[in-house]
Amino acid sequence: MSGLLGPAEIRELAARLGVAPTKKLGQNFVHDPNTVRRIVTAAGLTPDDVALEVGPGLGSLTLGLLPVAGHVHAVEIDPVLAGALPETAARHAGADAGRLTVHRADALRIDAAELADPPPTALVANLPYNVAVPVVLHLLAELPSLRHGLVMVQKEVADRLVAGPGSKVYGIPSVKLAWYAQARGAGRVPPNVFWPVPNVDSGLVAFTCREPPRADVPRERVFAVVDAAFAQRRKTLRAALAGWAGGADRAAAALTAAGVDPGARGESLTVEQFAAIAASAPVGTSAAK
Repeated sequence: MSGLLGPAEIRELAARLGVAPTKKLGQNFVHDPNTVRRIVTAAGLTPDDVALEVGPGLGSLTLGLLPVAGHVHAVEIDPVLAGALPETAARHAGADAGRLTVHRADALRIDAAELADPPPTALVANLPYNVAVPVVLHLLAELPSLRHGLVMVQKEVADRLVAGPGSKVYGIPSVKLAWYAQARGAGRVPPNVFWPVPNVDSGLVAFTCREPPRADVPRERVFAVVDAAFAQRRKTLRAALAGWAGGADRAAAALTAAGVDPGARGESLTVEQFAAIAASAPVGTSAAK
């Protein structure tokens, strides 16, 4: 994995492009080759994989992905960075640069048709802190071709994504990611490998996609239950789901039908239990439509 960018190359490239990292786009560029190697190794890519990278920035991780993946889609919202990435790849990755497709696009709006040639199988990215969870959930919903992934996010966000029922940080991101995949923490990343240096640690989250827990209930209906349950997480589910079900008694009936204690709280439920509640939505309510 040669040709990776170190601190000097990152600064030189940024200066040449007139680029300064912005908080608005959540930009923190990795300038440590060993961290790039660690991410690529942990991602477990094979030559059959088509990697999807979001927010490639100056290309640090892109250069690590190109030699090991069959193809790399890089989605970059910044027009200057998107325009410079092919040249950076050509300069540092040699023949492997031919495996790169750069998309100047917003990852929160990109769809499967734009990434169809070839369809991505692995999401590997240093995600902007401010949009990490929405990006992951959008891509998992939009790209059924994804099989696995490894993302670097703020450590606090990583902890939430991999949390299980009963954890203090278990919540909406935990349940929604569990709908799509099995996730686990894959290590901590210190601030000093980034430019600029953030004031928090980062964490790696690995995931393996799976079939949804239930095929008989739409994802949107399940997620509506999850959103309602955690909007008032201190309340019992009977109370928290009253608005969703059309009344506390209706909520209690749906919970009982799903085998869930109406006095329980959302933080104690698995994604399978949330799906069972959604499937038990009272007929005639907005929750059942």
